[in-house]
Amino acid sequence: MNNFANQNSFPGNPLFTNGEAVPNQQTQVNFGRPIIEQSYIENILRLNRGKKVEVYASYPDSSDWRDMVFSGIVEQSGRDHIILSDPKTGKWYLILLIYVNYIKFDERITSSPEFYPNN
Repeated sequence: MNNFANQNSFPGNPLFTNGEAVPNQQTQVNFGRPIIEQSYIENILRLNRGKKVEVYASYPDSSDWRDMVFSGIVEQSGRDHIILSDPKTGKWYLILLIYVNYIKFDERITSSPEFYPNN
């Protein structure tokens, strides 16, 4: 017997512990209020598609890639990644968010008040 919360878990489906859904980027427990989207980096990046950014990432297990800066346009983001395109070089980057230290924008960051409860 293993200790997984939900044996029939698929991407996008909520996990259940003791019969209750565990909140993640796609679900939130509903206590009689409308379900709101939470403020996760992937959601903020989606609101800022098309903007130029610099992504500062660290790869601690690599001597060649210890600290990297990726410059480009936000094309897409997901739970664990961001996709950038660099129009100057024509290169595309898929960067795992686990390695991202921070992201610098050249313009105002678009966010949503819906991300913040009691706003």
